[in-house]
Amino acid sequence: MSSLSRELVFLILQFLDEEKFKETVHKLEQESGFFFNMKYFEDQIQAGEWDEVERYLCGFTKVEDNRYSMKIFFEIRKQKYLEALDRHDRAKAVEILVKDLKVFASFNEELFKEITQLLTLDNFRQNEQLSKYGDTKSARNIMLVELKKLIEANPLFRDKLTFPTFKASRLRTLINQSLNWQHQLCKNPRPNPDIKTLFTDHTCASSNGTRTPPTNSPLPQPVPKAGAFPPIGAHSPFQPVVSPSTSSLAGWMSNANPSLPHAAVAAGPPGLVQPPVAAAFLKHPRTPSGAPGMDYQTADSDHLMKRIRSGQSDEVSFSGLSHPSNIYSPDDLPKTVVRNLNQGFNVMSMDFHPQQQTVLLVGTNVGDISIWEVGSRERLSHKPFKVWDITVCSMQLQTTLAKDAIMSVNRCIWGPDGSILGVAFSKHIVQIYTYNPAGELRQHLEIDAHVGGVNDIAFAHPNKQLCIVTCGDDKTIRVWDAVAGRKQYTFEGHEASVYSVCPHYKENIQFIFSTAVDGKIKAWLYDCVGSRVDYDAPGLGRTTMAYNADGTRLFSCGTSKEGESYLVEWNESEGAIKRTYSGFRQRSPGVVQFDTTKNRFLAAGDEFQIKFWDMDNTNILTITDADGGLPVSPRLRFNKEGSLLAVTTSDNGIKILANTDGQRMLRMLESRTFEGSRGISEAVNVKPQIAGTLGSIANVSGPIIPTAERSDRIQPPVSISTLASVEGSRSSDIKPRISDNIDKTKSWKHPDIVDSAQLKAIRLPDPMTTSKVMRLLYTNSGAALLSLGSNAIHKLWKWQRTERNPAGKSTASIVPQLWQPSSGVLMTNDLGDTKPTEEPAACIALSKNDSYVMSASGGKVSLFNMMTFKVMTTFMAPPPAATYLAFHPQDNNVIAIGMEDSTIQIYNVRVDEVKTKLKGHQKRITGLAFSQTLNVLVSSAADAQLCVWNIDGWEKRKARPIQAPQGHPSPLVGETKVQFHNDQTHLLVVHESQIAVCDGQLECLRSWYPRDSLNAPISSATYSCDGLLVITGFCDGAVGVFDADNFRLRCRIAPSAYISSSIASGSSNGFPVVIAAHPSDPNQIALGMSDGAVHVIEPSEGETKWGGTVPQENGALPSVPSSSALNSQPSETPSR
Repeated sequence: MSSLSRELVFLILQFLDEEKFKETVHKLEQESGFFFNMKYFEDQIQAGEWDEVERYLCGFTKVEDNRYSMKIFFEIRKQKYLEALDRHDRAKAVEILVKDLKVFASFNEELFKEITQLLTLDNFRQNEQLSKYGDTKSARNIMLVELKKLIEANPLFRDKLTFPTFKASRLRTLINQSLNWQHQLCKNPRPNPDIKTLFTDHTCASSNGTRTPPTNSPLPQPVPKAGAFPPIGAHSPFQPVVSPSTSSLAGWMSNANPSLPHAAVAAGPPGLVQPPVAAAFLKHPRTPSGAPGMDYQTADSDHLMKRIRSGQSDEVSFSGLSHPSNIYSPDDLPKTVVRNLNQGFNVMSMDFHPQQQTVLLVGTNVGDISIWEVGSRERLSHKPFKVWDITVCSMQLQTTLAKDAIMSVNRCIWGPDGSILGVAFSKHIVQIYTYNPAGELRQHLEIDAHVGGVNDIAFAHPNKQLCIVTCGDDKTIRVWDAVAGRKQYTFEGHEASVYSVCPHYKENIQFIFSTAVDGKIKAWLYDCVGSRVDYDAPGLGRTTMAYNADGTRLFSCGTSKEGESYLVEWNESEGAIKRTYSGFRQRSPGVVQFDTTKNRFLAAGDEFQIKFWDMDNTNILTITDADGGLPVSPRLRFNKEGSLLAVTTSDNGIKILANTDGQRMLRMLESRTFEGSRGISEAVNVKPQIAGTLGSIANVSGPIIPTAERSDRIQPPVSISTLASVEGSRSSDIKPRISDNIDKTKSWKHPDIVDSAQLKAIRLPDPMTTSKVMRLLYTNSGAALLSLGSNAIHKLWKWQRTERNPAGKSTASIVPQLWQPSSGVLMTNDLGDTKPTEEPAACIALSKNDSYVMSASGGKVSLFNMMTFKVMTTFMAPPPAATYLAFHPQDNNVIAIGMEDSTIQIYNVRVDEVKTKLKGHQKRITGLAFSQTLNVLVSSAADAQLCVWNIDGWEKRKARPIQAPQGHPSPLVGETKVQFHNDQTHLLVVHESQIAVCDGQLECLRSWYPRDSLNAPISSATYSCDGLLVITGFCDGAVGVFDADNFRLRCRIAPSAYISSSIASGSSNGFPVVIAAHPSDPNQIALGMSDGAVHVIEPSEGETKWGGTVPQENGALPSVPSSSALNSQPSETPSR
């Protein structure tokens, strides 16, 4: 094949990829053999599509081609074989052995025999060479690394691993150039020619075969340039580059007026003089092409229709609009992680305040909302979900809540000026709050809005009146008065649940885009005529739509049922896709979220990363993983100036990314103390204050520094007096304003829980001989508890799925099962030379996927399979014995192991090698905690010393003893534990004499010493999973629950409350040696006792948290910074 023919294949590949012909693209890659798509190859392996992997590979090489190729095929087939064995699918394994692996027997018969023998083992990990085989995902990743090396070294793949570099849509450009040349050769060239086919050369037909039609101008029209020629009509893959006439098929809106970004708020009437042009506007698809298609008769629409009838030119092409040149560069994108916030539950929706640039609204999967000041890391307000007045709710909602009270936030947004916010929930309800800059939230409206879930909420200004727009599972869109909550419009026409809404306006004509879960897009005017536009979203998946910041460009992003994701820009004048942005993974497990900023950039969360595009280029501009820890499809939101970007994390947190301006703004906030920073911060991050949406808001004191960006788009003043009057009567599904429900500071005394009726508690069943519980932790899923006793035996309790507990969640209301594999084997550690009278040093760590556990009890460190309880491998034989284990946060193959001889060994499991030894303590190591944010390892020991180690070079940064309380012998000695807070910068230090919080430099910020009713020595302490509590055990059996930010005692739990009187009287008094915090429920804890018992306790049915409902000033929760990387277990557990 000639070089030009080869290049044509690459052009076709680019075209197919841009048009999302995914299967065809890869088929052509394989059949031509010109380009080996490594990304596609990796995706297929990760998905386990082994047949497709080999089929694709065979387009480039065969098994027998060379030794590299043979090794490639062998690794793939071996992995397929091991996975079948791991699934216990022996029939499939035998089939793979005979059909796929036998071909290699002639080259290495011994190896084939060894592979065959794996069939005789219960678990192939019993084979020494495979003992470190992890789970399927990690094994595929390891194999991919090896395959990449083999492919790159294979001469058959030379020059086939890199796609040639050329401009986007190159094939389209060449066709346009050809059409323009053909047009120049026409005998009767006509302006705006109609191109109907590419199958024949273009010619312009004359009216009577010889004469060109008359024109208004005696001068001939210039021949269009190549870039402006309209190659094909609207319904072809090639998009027009000039606007069609007003009599064309149903158009969308072009030349739209400015609106606020994020599709949450439709802007009010424009404050600037608009250009005296219009464009094709909303028409119903069934409207005849020769007549205007809009029935919404207002002065504005009449004016537009008169202009059309009078022949005035209204042709303004969307693609022809001249967007002002931007001065922004990719460096203006926020990509540096500057804050980590821990929300405590899965974040479902976020929105930055429209004027206070560092104030972030967050909604979660348990229905609570929080308002964060990301500059100071302070949670300004927090509202757990509750129905304000169940009596006014529909019976259908009351029945639904009685069956399942769990409620999730589907969307939370700010109003246009930030004085109001709205929350849409997963069942029926919308709640509206008013907000002031002090962080105070007032309940305003509660609306029983839809039957089923309310999937989206937005604000709009039809008729200059602020309204709430909602959509839901009942297939409707509804519009509500924002003052009284009266329903104003109901739009029906979708055939599936409505997924999102996007209000907007054009030339004072207000309308709403809506998308449904079946991929249908409709547009509505504020009337009862029905939808004016009916189009299909790419992929027919769940889609959201949003305009850019100045409201001139429309984008949508969605994911199909098959997992294909699409980010596109729409040509509004045609209702067709103008450009499709590339770079998404092939099969996304969730719906990809996106946002826009600076009229220049797009961002979407995909493949555990944030991907950025320039709006004018379909190829990815840049990518960041935000230092890791993101879910596969993270949610994200820019602040209004684009200087900050909030991104959700996989451990229920939020990362804040900043550009240079954002970092400067946050540094200015940090440079003030908390007391003085509130006014300063608002001077830094608040745009000029305007009247409140639902009433006036006083201007913030202090200097105002207006920002140049988008100063022309500040909303016009709208006050309560300009809104419709509130009638005395309300609909039955509306909750009236509650004026007195504001969080206020109240005096409060901690409760003393002394009786079992005051909490829920269970003792876990254990028919085996009990021994002191040395270590206790929840599995990462939270559905099981794992303990390690002083007799070196592990015990695993699992909560089963039952009618009472259909989700199989851990709870103090249901007794779990002490679980063992069918073989009856016990998971028992090697005790080494430990004498029976001695208590072994116990340590334990669990893998992130709960598939294996690593532990030691004075002997070798053992790696157990959690499904079979069998030992996979052992290492690190004493002396010295291991006393503490902690996984490296960035590499699960690297473990920090605290030793009995006071050293810390950095050990690589994969290569079975000690990388380095850290020396700095005088006694055995009793605690280790990693901080990925600070890039350090903190160690503690029985010498009551703390050491900080840099994890890059492992040099010691600092060492400091913990301070003895007044009246306590000094220096301190004894077991000391450490655990990082969610923010990964504050460190909890636990010693029998105190609990303390230190910063990254080991400076003590606050401490608490045993006293009053809690005067016994401290035995254990841990952060709750949300980082807001410190749960502390004492040697007399009591448990104290403290606020993490100030060590205020919320409640004291006496041992009589969780230990039954019959048990207490029949045995010696036990106390909690170790406390485990549930990984997702901050109020559930497990106690591992000195007498061998394990108890699980929770607040009573009438209380939602320990200490009841504790009033807080202005709704503020503890202000210790919080972030996304908490180990909710004590710090020796693996980081999540």
